[in-house]
Amino acid sequence: MWDIFLQTLPFFALIGLGYGAGRTGFFTPEATAYLTKFVFYFALSAMLFRFSANLSLAAIFDLPFVLAYLWGTLFVYLLATGVALIRKRGIEEAAVEAQCAVIGNVGFLGIPMLVLLLGEQAIGPVMLVLAVDLIVFGSLIVILITGSRDGRMSLGVLRTVGLGLLKNPMIVSISLGLIVSGLGLPIPKPANEFLSILGAAATPGALFAIGASLATKSAEKVAVAGWLSFAKLVLHPAAVAFAALVMLPVDPYAAGVMIAAAALPVAGNVYILAQHYGVAPARVSASILVSTAASVVTVSVVIAAVSL
Repeated sequence: MWDIFLQTLPFFALIGLGYGAGRTGFFTPEATAYLTKFVFYFALSAMLFRFSANLSLAAIFDLPFVLAYLWGTLFVYLLATGVALIRKRGIEEAAVEAQCAVIGNVGFLGIPMLVLLLGEQAIGPVMLVLAVDLIVFGSLIVILITGSRDGRMSLGVLRTVGLGLLKNPMIVSISLGLIVSGLGLPIPKPANEFLSILGAAATPGALFAIGASLATKSAEKVAVAGWLSFAKLVLHPAAVAFAALVMLPVDPYAAGVMIAAAALPVAGNVYILAQHYGVAPARVSASILVSTAASVVTVSVVIAAVSL
């Protein structure tokens, strides 16, 4: 446990460095926005493309894995939705809170950290978790909020969801990489070096950006943020573990990667969606702050457990 904590510490130290730079004003919110854009559209995309170009679709896609992750995630998603509705929150707020309870920072934190700590063979399972989060649950929140406001499901909602997926650089880079892999196209050495250098900027850039973005977030609504952080850091990995280790025949190593990915703190893109739709952004902000702070310990515990 202590060894794993020491291994995860540099990742969280980079987040802390970014947080300090943001809190002191050395790194402005505008600078954070541009750094995030660089990581999201360039560095992380290069890393994902390079990873997926060296994998086959068969190596990534695993139906029992997908079903286990979907079952565990949907269980917690519905639980968080039910708790929000019991508190007399509308469908829109319930959808946002449910997103906080199940969508972790797989792209910016999970890919660099889990691949380094659990080995390069973790690439496939982590990318599959990321794809399910983006395609299934990233679409679901848009459908629920937009459908709730319109009072019905329309082609416009589906068009918005489809365009959102097509414009997401993580989905695009993974898809293009798999196409290159599937066609057996070689990547020229200069291009591979270019992708390697650019992709190497993803880890420090993403972690610093996470910390700097946390500097602008508040810890209001602490009670609700505490519940959502508990759901994300404890209930989500527990439900996924039950599905992957008890219910379905998932490979033990892949199950461990899935559980570790489920233990990650609330993702920053949930706040972007909440702010875009004007639904409980302060609540999401607090959940990201609380879950990220608590994950310094909880993520180490979960990774230590799956590494046994």
